[in-house]
Amino acid sequence: MNLEILTEQLFQALISGDRQTARQIADESLDQGMSAEQLSHEVYWPVMELISTLYRQDQLSTLAHHYATRLLRSLADQAQSQYAQKPRRNKKILMFSGEAEADELAGLLVADIAEADGYDVFFGGGGVANDEILAEIGEHRPDILLMFASGAPDAPNIRTLIDTIRGVGACPDLQVVVGGGLFNRAEGLAEEIGADVWAKSPSELLEKLISQEGRRATEAQRTVGRTRRPTSKTAAA
Repeated sequence: MNLEILTEQLFQALISGDRQTARQIADESLDQGMSAEQLSHEVYWPVMELISTLYRQDQLSTLAHHYATRLLRSLADQAQSQYAQKPRRNKKILMFSGEAEADELAGLLVADIAEADGYDVFFGGGGVANDEILAEIGEHRPDILLMFASGAPDAPNIRTLIDTIRGVGACPDLQVVVGGGLFNRAEGLAEEIGADVWAKSPSELLEKLISQEGRRATEAQRTVGRTRRPTSKTAAA
C-alpha cells in the first residue's frame, strides 16, 4: 500500500467534502490489512498536518478547511472505536489543546491514541483558563499534564501555567509535556518555557512518555526571561 498515494487521495476527498469517498478510502485501507492505529498514525495525522499548514499559509479556503476538519474528525472517531486497547498503565494524563477546530482535532487524535496505549486521559480541549487547569491538577493529581497541538496565542498562557505550577509546588511529581502545533513550528520553544518533554507527533509522544518518563526540566534548560538562543524561530501565527 502506497501511503503517499493514499494520503493524497484522502486529502482530495476531505477538502472537497466528499464524505462517501473519504469513508470508502478508510474502509478499503482497513480491508487491505492496515490497522486502525496505523491509519491514524500514518495517514490521518500527516493529512491533518498538511491541511493545517496549507490553511495557515492561505493556500486552502475556509470552506475546504471546514469540510476537511469536520470529516476527518468523523473518520478519527470511527478509527478510535477499533483501536486495540493495551493494559492500563495506571497513569493519568490531563490534556488540553489549542482552541481552533484543527487544534482540537489534533488533540482528540492524540487523546484517543494515548488512551488506547493504556493511559487514563482527561481531554479538555482548548480555551480553558489556567485557574481551571490548576484546579483540575489539584483535584485529579495527574502524572502528566499534556498540552498538545496548541496554537500561537496559547504560548504565553502555557508559559505562565508552567511557571505557576513550579512556583507553588503543585503536584511536585507532575511531568509537563508539550508538542504538535505551535511547538513544531517554533524550534526550541518547548525547552525555553520549561516543558519537561516535547514531541512532534503521536508516535513520538508515546515513545517519549516511556523513554523519558523520569525527565524533568532544569533551571539551566530554561531561557525564557533571558536572551533567546539565536537558533530559535518564531512560529507563524
